[in-house]
Amino acid sequence: MTTKNQTPRKTARQRLKEAAPLIHCITNPISINDCANALLAVGARPVMAEHPREAEEITATAAALAVNLGNITDARMESMLLSGRKARELGLPRILDAVGVSCSGLRRDYAREWIRQCAPSVIKGNQAEIKTLCGISVSSTGIDAGEADQLNPDSLSSQAAAAQRLAAETGAVILASGKTDLITDGETVFLVENGCPQMARLTGTGCMLGALAAAFLTVLPPAEAAWTAAVFFGVCGQRAQTDQGMGSFHVGLLDALDRLPEEELEAEARCSVYIPSMERRKQHL
Repeated sequence: MTTKNQTPRKTARQRLKEAAPLIHCITNPISINDCANALLAVGARPVMAEHPREAEEITATAAALAVNLGNITDARMESMLLSGRKARELGLPRILDAVGVSCSGLRRDYAREWIRQCAPSVIKGNQAEIKTLCGISVSSTGIDAGEADQLNPDSLSSQAAAAQRLAAETGAVILASGKTDLITDGETVFLVENGCPQMARLTGTGCMLGALAAAFLTVLPPAEAAWTAAVFFGVCGQRAQTDQGMGSFHVGLLDALDRLPEEELEAEARCSVYIPSMERRKQHL
């Protein structure tokens, strides 16, 4: 609350629109268009350069780097490593979206090497991908997390502890997305329960969340950027729900990213802090 003669504090979304940061996304061709449009909708500027001979140069002009292991190729692997090292050298925020590490040894080995060399600010993946990086076996096939890999009351304590260890080992904030998103900096564990089932039926929503987290990293510390992106994207998904079909949902999701009123975001946010053996404590945006 502000008192008379005080200027209201600008929200992260307002600061993002004013800054219009350039976000270098090296992502998969399946989701390039949606990631670019998601960034544009929130006021950021995307550049999707992936040629190894220009990757470092482009990264050096950006405000943040987002790399995504989906649809991996030799050229993209080389570019992501070059850009990741340059971003680390320049102190730019960087996020690794560990797509597919639960189903491919190539991606697992590459993700671990990228983490070692590039020290990401945030490591993102679905629940199965983060469990894999934590050394926990998964039941899913392909790149999607299976039902058994989702957080539930029985697995929450062990998965939270594993994610905390991964954060401590890597120095990164962990963003495990799913029906309930789990975010941790190694100490505090946030749970985000926004979203809707239609989001899982639209290709690229996980990639879009990673791109949005990269944008928020330019105006917020890593843990706050991760849970802000998760809450915001989840509420946008809720607002876009429709019985008119997935095409209409797709358009509605982009509309929500562009137009969601701040008061609706605050009213619908469902973010809490997980405390083992205690009740969850409500945490507002």
